[in-house]
Parts: sequence; structure tokens; C-alpha cells
Amino acid sequence: MKENLMKLRWVMLALFVFSSCDFSDDEDPKPDEDEYFVSAKSLGTIPNEALQVYATAAGFTNFVSYLDYDVEFFEFVYNTTYKGNRVQASGLLCIPKGISGATAIVSAQHGTIFTEADAPSNFPAGFSGFELFGSVGYVTVIPDFIGYGVSKDIVHPYYDEEHSAAAVIDMLKAAKFYLGQQQIATNDNLFLVGYSEGGYVTLAAQKEIEAEDDHDLELTAVAAGAGGYDLQGMMNTIATVPTYAEPSFLPLILHGYNVTYGWNRPYTDFFQQPYAGKIPGLLDGTRDREEINSELTTSTAELFNPTFYANLSNPSGEPVLKQALTQNSLLDWVPQTPTRLYHGTEDEAVFYQTTVTTYNQFVSQGATKVTLHPIEGGMHRTSIEPMMLEVLPWFESLNQ
Repeated sequence: MKENLMKLRWVMLALFVFSSCDFSDDEDPKPDEDEYFVSAKSLGTIPNEALQVYATAAGFTNFVSYLDYDVEFFEFVYNTTYKGNRVQASGLLCIPKGISGATAIVSAQHGTIFTEADAPSNFPAGFSGFELFGSVGYVTVIPDFIGYGVSKDIVHPYYDEEHSAAAVIDMLKAAKFYLGQQQIATNDNLFLVGYSEGGYVTLAAQKEIEAEDDHDLELTAVAAGAGGYDLQGMMNTIATVPTYAEPSFLPLILHGYNVTYGWNRPYTDFFQQPYAGKIPGLLDGTRDREEINSELTTSTAELFNPTFYANLSNPSGEPVLKQALTQNSLLDWVPQTPTRLYHGTEDEAVFYQTTVTTYNQFVSQGATKVTLHPIEGGMHRTSIEPMMLEVLPWFESLNQ
């Protein structure tokens, strides 16, 4: 699939209608104008026919019948907050062309990425599939997340609730401001969707939006797939299984927490050699998941520092890490928006049980608008298309 995508990127670039439009504020945004929007640089317009070809090559063949519109893509830069300081972040804004009347907005959150090239704002190199919502007829925003795109010098706060939510919410505010500037009509419907890390980020954003009326964002529906919502439960399972299929995820979360929370612990606290010595180079933004996995081991006993590994199963071991995992888990609220939770039952990377636990917790706390949608036999990389084939008609049915 990757080889097909690489060939098609040249086709896509040839089909771009390039524009030099760059709408930006030359100074810091003023509070009485807008405090989020920074710039929107057109990357060009792709015809619907080309998007259909691209969808097929990327494994989204079943979406082709839904794709109706040409789409203009923008590298979008906005202000957000990282560790209490204002920083610039980026993402991809997708605007369908030729629509009569107002359209809904979809905020789509991508899965775990490792390379700078895979950031959505690097479109078409960073193609995730969520861009296709634009060709369906939705204004679509896809945040890079802090740590990618223009904020690549910051260590990505992986599975951190506060920064995950902010990256989505602040891009939505900036996008709504920009759309108003450009007189692009949108209706009152706002959808959130995400998969893998993006599923977690989606629920983090939903939780914050529903908790704070000041955001002035009202959600229509939410779909989250295969996210690690119960982080302590996930780590407990990893500590008890002999192998873990996606070892690249483990240094990403431990490195992210180590930097975000200022622990400043050496890699050797977490990992054995030679893996501890490899990790800085593996996480430098040039290697993808497959390359990183190949340099690590799926054996948890061989990967982790023995003391650290033992402490994961010890109730009194690693209290600071476990507190962070618990605080960033998304179990302590009741979703108010119609919400669908999807997960492949054979997911080897983000265990199916994390979604079951989360769903049961929501229901036990009184949630009435959350439904669980198992994807029978689905693994981590095979479950996104079945999920999206259910989500798209659901969104369409609500976009009235």
C-alpha cells in the first residue's frame, strides 16, 4: 500500500491547482479580534476524481461512492497552549468546493505517528484517510497535534489529556474564525471522529467541550475507535503479557510523560540496553513505526528495565507514573453527546478490553447516549475502514 501511495503522490501533486494565498496575522492576535487563528496557506485543490483514485490506493475503496466534491487543502496554523505557554500548532484544513448552502464541520483526529512527514499538514505525504470527509462535503479539520508540524520542536505529549483536548479545540476555534472571515457558510453541526491515539484525543476533546460552555462549541455526534482510554488498565495488561506487538508505542508514551511532566529520568530507568541507547535516535522524527519496531523487541521482559518491569505489577511500584496514567485516563465523566465507541475484538496494539472497560464505566455512571460497536475479528490496522463505513452514514443521517 505504501508503494502505491508514493507513486500516487506525484499524480496528486500534478493535479494540484496551486495557489499562493496565505491569510495570516502579521502580529500576535488581538483579544478583540481572535486569539487562535494565525495563518491558512493554500496547498492547492484536488479534483474529486483524483481523490477517488487516492482513496482506492490507500485502502479506502468502499468510500469512493461517497466522494462528490473537489477539495482545497490548507496548511493551517493556530495558537494553542503547551505547559501554560502559548505556542503555535498546525493542522490540515479541508474545504469542499462547489457546495451550495452551509455544510457541517468534522474534526478528525489521526492515529499514532512517528515521522514528521506523516503530520496531516504535510498533505499529501501525511494522508490519513480522514481527508476524504472533505470530498463527502464536510469542512474538515485535522490537527497535527502538538509535537508535529510547526510545533515539531516540542516533544509530543502522547496520551496527555489536557494537551490532546487543547490541540483539537483551539484548532476548531481558529478554523471557525477563518471560515467566517472567508464567508464560507457552515451549519450548526459539529462532529468529532478519531482512531487509535486519535480516538483518545477525540474523547479528551469531547470531555473538555462538554465541561466548559465557554468554548462555545456544541457537538452533534462523536465516534472514537481503538483509543487507549483506560491507560492504567492498558499498562497493567502490558506488564502481564509475555509479548507486545507494537513496542514502538512504549517509548513514545514514557518519553512523552518524562518530558511533559519534567521527570527527567534516563531511558535506562525504563528500558534495558541496547534498547535504551537506541531510543533517542528512534524517536527523532525520521523513522516510522515499522522501522522502530524492528529495532526493539516484542518481549516485554527483555525490553523493560527489570526493576521497572517488576514495579509495573507491584501495587506500590512506580507511583508517579501510575498516577499520571490514571489522571490521563478518560473514565471519570459521562458523555452527553451521542457517542459511538468502536474497537476490533482482536486488536493486538490497543487492547479491546480498554474500550469495554470505558464503556462499562460510562454506563455505570449514568451515560445513556454511548453505544459500543465491536468489530469482530478486527485488528488494530484492519478495523479503521469498517469503523468509518459505519460512521459516515451515521454522520450523514444526523447532518440535517
